[in-house]
Amino acid sequence: MTDSSLPPPGRASLTDDLLWRGLIQDSTGLDELRELLDGGSAATYYVGFDPTAPSLHVGNLMQVLMARRLQLAGHRPLLLVGGATGQIGDPKESAERALNPTDVIAGWVERIREQLAPFVSYTGDNAAQLVNNLDWTGEMSIVEFLRDVGKHFPVNKMLAREVVRARLETGISFTEFSYQLLQANDFFELHRRHGCQLQFGGSDQWGNITAGVDYVRRRGAGPVQAFTTPLVTKADGTKFGKSEGGAVWLDPTMTSPYAFYQFWLNVEDQEVDRYLRYFSFRTRDELEELAKATAERPAARLAQRALAEELTTLVHGADETRQAIAASQALFGRGSLDDLSPETLRAALTEAGLVRLSGELPDVAGLLRDSGLVNGLKEARRVIAEGGAYVNNNRVTAVDAEVSPADLLHGRYLVLRRGKRSFAGVELGE
Repeated sequence: MTDSSLPPPGRASLTDDLLWRGLIQDSTGLDELRELLDGGSAATYYVGFDPTAPSLHVGNLMQVLMARRLQLAGHRPLLLVGGATGQIGDPKESAERALNPTDVIAGWVERIREQLAPFVSYTGDNAAQLVNNLDWTGEMSIVEFLRDVGKHFPVNKMLAREVVRARLETGISFTEFSYQLLQANDFFELHRRHGCQLQFGGSDQWGNITAGVDYVRRRGAGPVQAFTTPLVTKADGTKFGKSEGGAVWLDPTMTSPYAFYQFWLNVEDQEVDRYLRYFSFRTRDELEELAKATAERPAARLAQRALAEELTTLVHGADETRQAIAASQALFGRGSLDDLSPETLRAALTEAGLVRLSGELPDVAGLLRDSGLVNGLKEARRVIAEGGAYVNNNRVTAVDAEVSPADLLHGRYLVLRRGKRSFAGVELGE
């Protein structure tokens, strides 16, 4: 992002655009929010990310891109990484969180700070700033915390929070119960130190967020505003997130750019329009035109391709996106495998199913069997005889065909394909 990409503050259409995209679920008041976002002055806002893993994931992407979206409209972001709150963890409905060692959390804080950096601009009148709530929470004694923060929180309101009620029978520790106070104090400290006027987060944070708004008021400061975005759910209703299993991480060492691209490319038809509104920076007219073109040619999956390309470029850059697209085409015989980097090729084959072999390579029939593309040698030979077997996108017609070291891509990989759409990889080890 460059300074020239930042339009003047107070773009009149911002609130209406957020509402059209379905990005505002709850708010402290739409009129007040509209005045803050569209009133002609730059507002300072914050969003927080707790370091509960070494990377952010696609469940965090809504908040990351909302921070970018508001800055592009002229407002000033404070990106908070919870060096303090990450040591405690927001209560889960299921069970008590496992507490990670402080040195591990400190390492995660730095990784997440670096991960957030490319999404906003750190120069200009509305330059972003990274903050860590350990800077003010770590200085506070337990007596100060209870006296200055705790006295402003009615326990009956804290008990009424849905996630707390769900844990009352099974048990909830004072540590997790106190999380709300720490997050509320973050809003007050950011308001006091940086003039922060607005907080946003996921809808599951609404109780914590409104507690912060109320706490700022009780401390005689403000007024401040807040809103939440809807939780991003899959077609089956489960939310994106590491605790749901099968997390898609923003760190390329944890989820490859190819796998990231494929995740969005494989979004269900009934979900893709919603995801485009949530995540894309295309205008309303562009998204409506894309939806129309997709409806006219559903088999082309134009919306999914647009979503996958835009998000992969935002998260991993244009070069990795080109490699991911090239790999998608090459694996199905519509491009050259030789053009793929070893990292992209391995990532793509890992997604398909990568078999590691050592020693002498079997013949093609044996490779088809060992890779799982066929159930046995008899079926493998039949597939070859019928013209349905490919090695590195080259059709194999001899049932006793073999491969040589010269056939190995980057000296160690083979791409096997059965028919048009079933493929697998082989990696030759030591």
